[in-house]
Amino acid sequence: MSPARMDGVLLALDTSADLAVAVVGPDGEPLARRRLAEQRHHAELLAPLVLEALADAGADRRALTAVVAGTGPAPFTGLRAGLVTARTFAFALGLPVHGVPSLDAVALAARDVARAGDEVLVVTDARRREVYVARYAVTDDGVHLVQGPEVQRPADVVVGGAVVVGAGAHLYADVLPPGDGAPVEVDPVLLARLALDRAAAGVDQPAEPLYLRRPDVTPAGGRKRATA
Repeated sequence: MSPARMDGVLLALDTSADLAVAVVGPDGEPLARRRLAEQRHHAELLAPLVLEALADAGADRRALTAVVAGTGPAPFTGLRAGLVTARTFAFALGLPVHGVPSLDAVALAARDVARAGDEVLVVTDARRREVYVARYAVTDDGVHLVQGPEVQRPADVVVGGAVVVGAGAHLYADVLPPGDGAPVEVDPVLLARLALDRAAAGVDQPAEPLYLRRPDVTPAGGRKRATA
């Protein structure tokens, strides 16, 4: 595999909720974005979406220097499809894959509605009437994880004066009222920018999924042996 270069065009994708793809320049500037509001069929739809984004950007896949993938947390099937696609695409081109927690991108987007010294609570849909939750501190140089991520029932989440953002806040606004203008979606451009910053700082970025709980479907147990 080639060295972990981050000085060219990046492909970033996230499947923690819907399907989101971006092609990003070496300074973090967006060259193309594609999104499908689809929470099923990730495996079939993601690869064509990647090719469309590359075409929109006028970028040859051979110009890519890395792939960035959102690592969740998210339900098993969609997240697995995204990470498998990222790894397959990167392997075919001999590129490194950098993993960035999806909630980190939502927290970074919240800097538009929060100030340095604030805390941001990112809340996304975990299904089963639960949410994924992570708390971040906002500083002049970015956002920093304070607690989480974890799975909770909406009514059990302690807001504690934080600015609440993310799709889960809009789903359960009665107990988790979102801040004005609070971001909802995971922006893959911000995933790429976080990956660039962390690579420059020498931070390890494993592309391992954050499931936080067992998949909804588990293999059936072995058959019982018949007895006389």
